[in-house]
Amino acid sequence: MKSLVFTLLAFLVTWQTAQAEVSMPKFFSDNMVLQRERPIRIWGRAVNGESVTVRFAGSEVSVQADRMGRWEATLPAMAADATPREMTVTGRADTVRFTNVVVGDVWLCSGQSNMEWRLDPTTDCEAEIAASANPNIRLLSVGDKIAFEEQDDIDSGRWVECTPESSRVFSAVGYWFGKFIHTETGVPVGLIDSSWGGTDIETWTSWDAMRTTSDYARYAGKGSPREAIGKELKNHLAYSAALENDPGDRGRWYDPAVAAPAKHWRTMTLPQVWENVLGAADGHVWFRKSVTLPASAAGQKGVLYLPAVDDADVTYVNGLRVGATHGWDRPRRYELPAGALREGENLIVVRVEDTGGDGGIWGDADGLYLEVGGTRYDLAGEWLYRPSATPAMFGIAGGGNYANPNSFASLLYNGMIAPLVGYGIKGAVWYQGENNAGRAQSYRRLFPLMIRDWRGRWGYEFPFCWVQLANYMQIAEQPGQSEWAELREAQNLTLELPATGQAVITDIGEANDIHPRNKRDVGYRLSRAALNVAYGRTDVAAGGPVYRSMERDGNRIVLTFDAADALKPSDGNRYGYLHGFSVAGADRRFVWAKAYIRDDKTVVIFSDEVAKPVAVRYGWADNPQDDDLTDASGLLASPFRTDDWPGITK
Repeated sequence: MKSLVFTLLAFLVTWQTAQAEVSMPKFFSDNMVLQRERPIRIWGRAVNGESVTVRFAGSEVSVQADRMGRWEATLPAMAADATPREMTVTGRADTVRFTNVVVGDVWLCSGQSNMEWRLDPTTDCEAEIAASANPNIRLLSVGDKIAFEEQDDIDSGRWVECTPESSRVFSAVGYWFGKFIHTETGVPVGLIDSSWGGTDIETWTSWDAMRTTSDYARYAGKGSPREAIGKELKNHLAYSAALENDPGDRGRWYDPAVAAPAKHWRTMTLPQVWENVLGAADGHVWFRKSVTLPASAAGQKGVLYLPAVDDADVTYVNGLRVGATHGWDRPRRYELPAGALREGENLIVVRVEDTGGDGGIWGDADGLYLEVGGTRYDLAGEWLYRPSATPAMFGIAGGGNYANPNSFASLLYNGMIAPLVGYGIKGAVWYQGENNAGRAQSYRRLFPLMIRDWRGRWGYEFPFCWVQLANYMQIAEQPGQSEWAELREAQNLTLELPATGQAVITDIGEANDIHPRNKRDVGYRLSRAALNVAYGRTDVAAGGPVYRSMERDGNRIVLTFDAADALKPSDGNRYGYLHGFSVAGADRRFVWAKAYIRDDKTVVIFSDEVAKPVAVRYGWADNPQDDDLTDASGLLASPFRTDDWPGITK
């Protein structure tokens, strides 16, 4: 009996001690940066009514946990200080200690894959990584998290000092931005990377904010995303899992030893977009075709040509993976090593991934062939195909894919932004828009909505700067419509919000890669905008020349710009014609125009083909080429148009 009593007492003591433990979100950690010149909020959980004391840099604040065990302490605002200090948080029976804590500027870095893209691999990254150690730059990577409700803590992530090991796997844009800001200000800089590739702006915006939009009017009475689309989202998560762990990969459909029974495989004539056969379908579809080779081809090297694959492929020959490419309009050329081919039947297998719009192996039939020893073997014609992961296979209707975890309102805000609300930040930098390029008209509303939403949650109008979409895709020979230009226009319009800035990068993109590898210049230009907007550096231009007005002068149009100094071409040839301008008359047909700088603030545009011009566009293309209007800042003017004629996006 006495033994039982002692056991019970020991259990109660242990239970009470466990309940008394002070806990805090993961982003309160060693090496953290606290925002200077703002009251410093610290919060966490403890036992109902427990007293909690926070001590840091000579300040001490005691608070009491509420009935739910929540507590919050606010330390006084402090000046920037790179001296590493200890913070203690003491409860009834335990003390949490954070070491190497500094005070400086904290920037939240968010968006999709171009913000998420790591420093390795980017242009000249190895030399930069080797020299990246800096104890006054601190990094925090927020783990990916989809959530129906707003979370109290991030899924993973703690502050670390910037070292070659930590910088290598951190956001490249965030790293370069932070490095330039630290160089200019001299204060410690904390960078929080909370980004996820392939995501729409809607999923980064809170549920309360998105329910006010016309897009989400159908969910006005739903209290949370769980209530709105819980079942649909489960289907999408299962679909996403199938894309990550493809059944065809698991079943080795690329292996010649794996049979292709007729009941699972159908025939399709290639090349063509698969929508002609499958209807609207995204996801993964496998294609296979056998080609008979003579004995003379056995053991020889070869080259496999595919005209184009929308959007990505992984390609095998006789079970050997010979290549993989991402790019919806890029021809493929895969070299086959000696020994890959054999006499008789040779199996070619291509797994195609389509992320939206048309999909499949498409293009010119003459571009689909195998070449061995100078002999060409045509591959156009009938292939076998088998879907392995498509939305329809998981009960997801095509069109209006609202339950997609990377697009539906608030799912990433809840898991990756909401937990951070209240942690002091200097401002936010944003690189996103590619996923919304087909819906630029709604982006005009959604982008300012998200910025106001975040600012409202933090309770102050922090500076917000972003990267405008880079140049990408095929170069247009003639002026025309452009989804990406319309999205850039929506980004321009968002500059009407106070304390905002934009980095224009339409000269450093890559036609065949949506992820430009030059992230250094992106970070640099973003830092220029932030130095002007957030730090009041009037000697640093926030951006290049900004179009303000136009007037007609006979058969010419004169544009006036706001500029840091005299307008000039980026190549320095002040007396040459500018590039990137087009002009149209009342028929709305644009043609390339000649343009020259008339004086420090104006540009004259004309074309012999347009007698009575009424509208001008500059850089109005998916992939504008040679745009070269700058000023003393050296930063490019943003693409723009003077007309308001209907575009092509929703």
